[in-house]
Parts: sequence; C-alpha cells; structure tokens
Amino acid sequence: MGVHVIKMPDIGEGIAEVELVAWRVKPGDTVAEDQVLADVMTDKATVEIPSPVAGTIIALGGEIGQVMAVGSELIRLEVEGAGNVKAVARAVPAAPDKAAPAPVPVAPPPLPRATAPVVPQPRRPGAKPIASPAVRRRAWDLGIELQYVPGSGAGGRVTHDDLDAYAARAPGTQPSNAGTRYTERNDEEAIPVIGLRRKIALKMQEAKRRIPHFTYVEEIDVTELETLRARLNAKWGADRGRLTPLPLLVRAIVLAVREFPQVNARFDDEAGIVTRHGAVHIGIATQTDGGLMVPVLRHAEARGVWANATEMARLADAARTARATRAELGGSTITITSLGALGGIVSTPVINHPEVAIVGVNRIVERPMMRGGAVVPRLMMNLSSSFDHRVVDGAHAAEFVQALRALLECPATLFVE
Repeated sequence: MGVHVIKMPDIGEGIAEVELVAWRVKPGDTVAEDQVLADVMTDKATVEIPSPVAGTIIALGGEIGQVMAVGSELIRLEVEGAGNVKAVARAVPAAPDKAAPAPVPVAPPPLPRATAPVVPQPRRPGAKPIASPAVRRRAWDLGIELQYVPGSGAGGRVTHDDLDAYAARAPGTQPSNAGTRYTERNDEEAIPVIGLRRKIALKMQEAKRRIPHFTYVEEIDVTELETLRARLNAKWGADRGRLTPLPLLVRAIVLAVREFPQVNARFDDEAGIVTRHGAVHIGIATQTDGGLMVPVLRHAEARGVWANATEMARLADAARTARATRAELGGSTITITSLGALGGIVSTPVINHPEVAIVGVNRIVERPMMRGGAVVPRLMMNLSSSFDHRVVDGAHAAEFVQALRALLECPATLFVE
C-alpha cells in the first residue's frame, strides 16, 4: 500500500487560487477513479475536482471556505502500489527496525442517518444544522425544526430525503416542541459567507464602492405588447416555445443602443477608457439556490425573438443547475434584472461592474388610466434602470429609457428596421 497526494489542479485561464466550497468525501471513504472529491469556486463558476486514482481517504487538505493556491495539497489517499509520495509522509509512524504497521482498518460507512431507527435528538450546543436554502425553506413551510433532523448528506448536511423521513415518523417519536410555530425561540445561526455568496458579496461591494449610481424609473404601458405576445404564443407557442416579456425587452434594448451606444459599454476606470460595443451581450440576472448569477446572452443583436428566448432559457437552466461555463458567465455589455411576479413597483438595481447600465423590470399590473378623456384599464410596468454617472449623463439615460418606452408601447416597431 502507498500514499497518493492529490494537489489542487490548474483549472486554466491564469487562475492562481480557488475557494473550497464543498467536500464530497470524508476520511475513511473509499473512492473510485474519476469520482468527484470536492467543489471549488473560481471567480466565475463552480468546478468539480475528480480523483485521478482509486483509494481510501486518509486526510482532507482544507476547510470549507478556505482559499487554496493551485498546487497545494487537496487530499491524501491510501492506494494500491507505491503511491506518489514516500511512506514516511504518512501520518502513522513506523517503529524503528520493525516492519511498517499494517494499515489502520477502515470502519464500514454508517447507514444513512435519515433511515437509522433512532429517535431524533437536538444537536449538541453550538452545532448548527447544515442545509441548503431550499431545504431550510421547505422545513419552515412544514413547521419542522432543522436542529432535530439528522442529516445524511456530506458533513451531516440535511437533505430533502431527511426531511421526508423525519416528517413520516410517528408524532410520538418527535420532540414535544418540534413542529410548533408558536414555541418561543432563542436559537441563532451563524452562516459563513463562502462560495457563490462570497463572490456575490464582493462583486456588489465593489460595484457600489466604485460606481456612482443613479436610477431612473419610468412607467410603460405594455397593453399592446402583452396583446401581441398572447397572439404570438397562441399561434406559434406550441412549436417555438412560449414567449415571456423579456425577449421582447431584449429586442428593444438591441434597437435602442444603436442610438445610445454609451449605455452598451464597459468602463475601465483604472485605465480611464470607456469601450462602446457594437455587439450586444446581455447579462440575464438569474436567481439560483446558491445565489445570484448572471449568464450572458451573447450577440442578442444577431438573433430573432424566439432564438433569444430559447437561448435565455438554456442559460437560466445552466446557471440554476451549476452547469454554466466561465465563458457563459462573463463578457456582458449591459444587464437585465427581473424578479418576475415579485418585481414590485420600483427597484434600484446595482450595476454589473464594469458595465455602465442595468435595466430592471418590475411586475406588470392592471391599473385605471386616462385615455381620450375616459378611464380605461391598462397593463402597466415600471422600468427601474441604473446608470454609471461618471460616463452616462442623466439626460442621455432618460432618453435611452424613453426610446425603450416608445418601442415597447408600439411593439410593431420592434420588427421594423
């Protein structure tokens, strides 16, 4: 038997260090070749690190949230054969003038905790349950206290299956105060800001620190736009996919930036250079379980409405399933952010640095409006757009938004060159 050390691999593109965001294994586990050992995060995306060899885990080389340099020791395995390090590198010392001790036997992995026939007990003081935001939300909806749910995932993480198993238990097997919404609570939870959440925090902090934002809000009458969208979906939705308002807004931006190229730009404030782009690479702010990601709809100007809609759906799915590549998460020239039905009536979106503009979509509501001296129902939507005041003047920003308004309120002009 020998010892094989796996080092943090060179992921490419000049990356010198990455953040360790998840272990997929623990000491004592037996792993196969190509089995995923850990997840690390670059400045753009999460990358899985596979094992190049089969073996048994001896030691892990870092803590969750730790920033590790390329080439540093990631994990240590016991393998058949000589391994890639000398035997003296092992943690178990050999007695002098004697044969090396036999490998320490590895206990078989325990049964998944979610199915073990034990009564749930509170975790020890200070031990907080580990779970994804989706699991925490579902536990809240079910009225379940996560501290009583044994976790079968890596590191004791509580999974959806654990919730199902806990909820299926007879009431008598649960603590007397579990599942009660009106029980007095004094618990606290300290959540490390790591991985994607750390990247989001740093990027938002950098954007607000470096960019003097100003936000311009305008209401848009989208009655005709929604009528057109309903007709297009009725005629071609089954074959081409149903359109949301966003691909039509993308088309409006493509046309408007031809007249206002200063908003389709990136500002290198260190070099003092604004680069105006002919290509329209639109960042689509997308909420995922891990946090906000911005996949990029590249060359929106070269696609029709349905082609853009299809690509946007593909990018959103890639982001939400952690399959978006680095290329798909960078290079945008202007960004759209929308909360859909949760969009509120106004927002102050943060610019996606180093861009100079972001267009925020608020929800569509039916309101009574005056038209020709009569009160009529109209579908109204606010656009809340932010701009970098260093390179975009207030008047130009307002004119750009008014150009969007004119296109969206007369949607036939979206298709007239």
